[in-house]
Amino acid sequence: MITDTGKKIYKAHVKRIEKVSKSTYFIEIEPREKQEIKAGQFISVYCDGLTLRRPFSVFSNNNGNIGILFKERGKGTAYIKSLKEGNDIDIIGPLGKGFSIKPQKALLIGAGIGIAPMAFLKEKLDKIGAESLLAAGFLNKDEIPSNVYPQKIYTDDGSYGEKGSILNYLGLLINEFKPEIIYACGPQIVLKSVSRIAQEYNIQCEIAMEKVMACGIGVCRGCVIDIKKDGKVVNATVCKDGPVFNGNEVVWQ
Repeated sequence: MITDTGKKIYKAHVKRIEKVSKSTYFIEIEPREKQEIKAGQFISVYCDGLTLRRPFSVFSNNNGNIGILFKERGKGTAYIKSLKEGNDIDIIGPLGKGFSIKPQKALLIGAGIGIAPMAFLKEKLDKIGAESLLAAGFLNKDEIPSNVYPQKIYTDDGSYGEKGSILNYLGLLINEFKPEIIYACGPQIVLKSVSRIAQEYNIQCEIAMEKVMACGIGVCRGCVIDIKKDGKVVNATVCKDGPVFNGNEVVWQ
């Protein structure tokens, strides 16, 4: 089946699903047709009994098998959590615009579940030989997924790594690592601050926006944000025009 934007709905089956932190799950699915996926892109998963699909950033793509990280937050993620090995599901994707992959010294910032596309991006950068540093922030030790391997970890309560918000250390990371580009994914408050600090240091910045999506393909325009383009403020959909944007172009609320 083809959607009205030309994206194909792929049948897939569950390879494995496991709990990787106190509130985070990892699921690996095997599509019947393999797809090339860019870091920062996402897939949209049909959840039985629900009208709207649920979008998830791609965490891994091993031999065509797609991995995602998710937290149980509602009916959609509860359904995905209930899946068993061998169950069939269907997905649309990959969707959206991914990160630009450049041979530049890169600082990667992942906050919470925003670590998912950052881990995938780190893998892509490693493959082209780009020097990169992955830093991640979590609420506490129990929230750190067991299948992610940041070089720097920060927890709000200090139960693992450095104590405090990752934002408190961003200036220090920049001064020590001296990146040519910064990539980030996480809550809007984190992305807004990362973009502002990157601009202060005159460093390129790409951010992957987290936004509630309905259609996931740019039709319903339920995930519109404002961006600056050619000296004007215009609308952009996170699902189709993003989720990756130039952080300096986003009009932050």
